[in-house]
Amino acid sequence: MNPDSLADQYRSEGYAIVHQAIDANLLGEAQAHLDWLAGKHPGIRGENLHHELVKNDPFWLRLVSDDRLLDIAEALLGPDIALFASHYIAKPPRDGRPVLWHQDGSYWPLEPMDVISVWLATDDSTPENGCMRVIPGTQAVPLQKMESDTSGGNVLGSRIDPSLVDESKAVDVVLKAGDVSVHHPNIIHGSEANMSDKRRGGLTIRYIPTTTRIAGGRSWPCAFLLRGRAVPGVNEYQPRSKYVAGEHFAFRGSEAWA
Repeated sequence: MNPDSLADQYRSEGYAIVHQAIDANLLGEAQAHLDWLAGKHPGIRGENLHHELVKNDPFWLRLVSDDRLLDIAEALLGPDIALFASHYIAKPPRDGRPVLWHQDGSYWPLEPMDVISVWLATDDSTPENGCMRVIPGTQAVPLQKMESDTSGGNVLGSRIDPSLVDESKAVDVVLKAGDVSVHHPNIIHGSEANMSDKRRGGLTIRYIPTTTRIAGGRSWPCAFLLRGRAVPGVNEYQPRSKYVAGEHFAFRGSEAWA
């Protein structure tokens, strides 16, 4: 990864891609973790494995704390990094739901809106299985209020005003498992349904600099200091959960979390 070229593309296009961001061993653990979560929470669709689950999941914290992912975040945010939110969006084969065009920042209680989304592909992500699509340059569009739209069982139940979307400029963010994309909170993006025979799994990680305040942060379940220093009086961060064999997903290095 070249931090300068990553930052240049992110600033000009609103998104960037880093190939082979993690190694095969960690990727395999992330894939197994997603399968483990699906078995542990059979009543939750794969698109909805949200940040409330992170607090009591040592491997999830280990994954988002990986130095290679934090180096990507540092290239865009600086050295003092916290976690705001993280969730898996795993679209099952032939039944994966679409995500309508939207801007992430419109949903978030952040002050200021200084945040990046790192999207780690745990499976290959292609147009056939509903990869993310972005409209480059729309990071310059001010955040809009999202409009309710529950059509087609879409994931968010809302969308941006369609008059702001020029689909002729949309780009498919095609990733191999282990690749990462990074996108701006204002960029207009979405994804199609997965009607293929292959799952499309990905882990979203929302990193913030420690200067960004989470409104109501004292009770926010997914606020963790990951690198560098906290800013006094801005956020209160959660303690890291301890690994308990038989209760948590087993992973290499878990003894350091016990």
